[in-house]
Amino acid sequence: MDEPQEITSLVGREVYSNNGVFVGQVEDLRLDLDAEQVTGLALSELNGSLFGDRTSDARGVIIPYRWVRAVGDVILVNDIVERSRDQAEEEESAV
Repeated sequence: MDEPQEITSLVGREVYSNNGVFVGQVEDLRLDLDAEQVTGLALSELNGSLFGDRTSDARGVIIPYRWVRAVGDVILVNDIVERSRDQAEEEESAV
C-alpha cells in the first residue's frame, strides 16, 4: 500500500491542463479542516495568455481541487481553464 503524501508536497508543483498547457504553480492550498480535505489550489506564476487582464491586479487564482485529474511530478487539471478563456474571448468579440 502506498504511503500517503504530505499535502505540503503539492506546494511548488507546476500545474498543466490536460492539453499540456502550463496554468501556474501551486503557492498554497485551501483546506476544509472539518472534512480534512483539500478544496482548492492557490496558483501563482500564472500563464498570462490563459488569464490575461482578469488577474492583472491579483497575486494569483484559486482553482477548485475537483478540477485536478492527476498528481505526480506535475499536477494535471481539466481543460476548464482553457475553455473559460475561450468563452471570455468569444464574449468580448461578440460585443
